[in-house]
Amino acid sequence: MIDGLVQILIWQGMGELISKFFIPDIPGPVIGLLLLLSFLVIKGEVNQPLGMVADTFRQHLGLLFVPASVGVVLFLPDLKTHGLAVTLALLVSVVLTIGVTALVLKFFWKATHDE
Repeated sequence: MIDGLVQILIWQGMGELISKFFIPDIPGPVIGLLLLLSFLVIKGEVNQPLGMVADTFRQHLGLLFVPASVGVVLFLPDLKTHGLAVTLALLVSVVLTIGVTALVLKFFWKATHDE
């Protein structure tokens, strides 16, 4: 399990270095995740220690929602005050996201099937 955690931290560290010196607009952990994903695609498999860490993270993924829940409770008076605006913003963003996703899918579907 330690081997898997070390692998993840190495990829994140490389992402942080790239972010610091070359691409400061993108967070280091995101770059590290993309590097790890690229490495795994090229390698074609996930080694056992890394897979074990990933499975453990996946089993406890619900814990990541605890800080968000605390934030909601902390800002509950503001949410009550601006509840309509927040609800409207969420609904519009979801509808726009679904629409843009459908258009992109339609574009790529035509691009791959017209050949």
